[in-house]
Amino acid sequence: MKSQFFKSVSDRGLTIAALTIAVICALPHLGVLVAAFMGSLDTLTHLAETVLGGYTQTTLALVVLVCIGTASIGTGAAWVVTMAEFPGRRWFEIALVIPLAFPAYVLAYAYTHLLDHPGIVQSTLRDVMGWGPRDYWFPKIRSLGGAAAMLILVLYPYVYLLARAAFTAQSATTFFAARSLGKTPLGAFFRVSLPMARPAIAAGVLLTAMETIADFGTVAYFGVQTFATGIYTSWFSMADRAAAAQLSLGLLAFALLLAILERTSRGDAQYTSGRRQEAMARMNLTGATKWAAVLLCALPVVFGLIVPVIALVVMALESQQDLLSQRYVGFIRNSLTLASLAALITVGAAILLGAYQRQRKGRLSSAAAYVARMGYAVPGGVIAVGLLVPMAAFDNALDSWMRETFDISTGLLLTGSIWLLIAAYMIRFLAAALGAYEGGISAVSPNMDSAARVLGQSQWGVLRRVHMPILTPSLLTAALIVFVDVMKELPATLIMRPFNYDTLAVQAFRLASDERLEGAAMPSLVIAAIGLIPVILLCRKVGRGG
Repeated sequence: MKSQFFKSVSDRGLTIAALTIAVICALPHLGVLVAAFMGSLDTLTHLAETVLGGYTQTTLALVVLVCIGTASIGTGAAWVVTMAEFPGRRWFEIALVIPLAFPAYVLAYAYTHLLDHPGIVQSTLRDVMGWGPRDYWFPKIRSLGGAAAMLILVLYPYVYLLARAAFTAQSATTFFAARSLGKTPLGAFFRVSLPMARPAIAAGVLLTAMETIADFGTVAYFGVQTFATGIYTSWFSMADRAAAAQLSLGLLAFALLLAILERTSRGDAQYTSGRRQEAMARMNLTGATKWAAVLLCALPVVFGLIVPVIALVVMALESQQDLLSQRYVGFIRNSLTLASLAALITVGAAILLGAYQRQRKGRLSSAAAYVARMGYAVPGGVIAVGLLVPMAAFDNALDSWMRETFDISTGLLLTGSIWLLIAAYMIRFLAAALGAYEGGISAVSPNMDSAARVLGQSQWGVLRRVHMPILTPSLLTAALIVFVDVMKELPATLIMRPFNYDTLAVQAFRLASDERLEGAAMPSLVIAAIGLIPVILLCRKVGRGG
């Protein structure tokens, strides 16, 4: 009887923990909604008359450009490396993934140093041609097109990976049938292979769209006015929380629409991977087509990896900064502390939610998991506003009550603390950890859970003694992904970090904003180097699967 009591208490504890996590994940959405409608309509009217139209137009234009670019590069490269044999194919198959390690704002710093008016490209052009500053036209890197190019170069691997998996899973039978009916290889691609892979490609494109609307560092540095920059400007420059909340609500609605489309496309993607009847034999390319394939795969790698790395290394050497100085050690320590704590807490939350959904199947557990996954579609700036508004109200109310009752000031307990920032990271990246958990738990038969329960184990016992030993590799991968994502996260860190608590990403952004690009190169390189870790693991998996 006593053991049954403790077992019941343990089971109830798992339910409470999982539902608490879901409530925390829902808090930013509710906070933005309440703060937006509590704001003055005058603020909303002013936004509509001044900047709202421009923010909407620019954001949509940026999303369209990035989607077209990533779809073209990712799909084309995936088709070529999967279906054709040409010089360097095995190397390109892996190298095409590596730009995913770079935040777009790091590429923005590198290319601005190269292509801006005082940069090496235009300076060399003027010296060689003998031109003056106004004697020639050169495309502006600090523009909407420049921001789109930076995002395309780092986001196309999303489409490439999903398209490559879809093409690899296709049977050669349908392709050869189209060829036997007189279609050229390119015609068979457009009429057969591409339509079959379309759901996977659409899922990758929608992921790039969500990353695009979440981007802040690139558009802010290039002076492109999107919803993301508008939220930051309203919060800091104008000190208008109502405007920030109302802009956040608009961006939140757009983000959730993209999330719904992405989930729908994944559900429709089941038919792309049917039974593979015959493996596709790679076509041996010759002549001009061979070098065209090399060029198609080489250009994204050269401009998304080789050129920015060389530029950043040269800039870092010119800056003569000491990475081991006390100041930089502090930035690194702050970044590693935030990333480590966020990874541990996020993976722990994923375990609790995943275990609850597995052991208590029903609408409540499904709803909790769905709410927790919504964070991956919400930009960091929106999460920051959605948390800070209600937490600031709570802190002020508690401080006022403590002053009146006990004549004690509690100050700001939550607002501006490291723990509220970590909560924002958890909300933002919990979906990635849940995905890794679900991938690992699929190897655990439900019969194992039932056997453990029959032997007297509580839900906690099943989780600790059955699931955890099997899940360890997947959970380590999830922790690594969250760790790297937190290292790169910029808008939430800028808005929510404690006073005088700067990270590598914040330092790089600050120096670049002050036009000290050489100084921004060092922290940018460190961020990119850390981002390479999960990409290398992914590349190993791609290499084995090729």
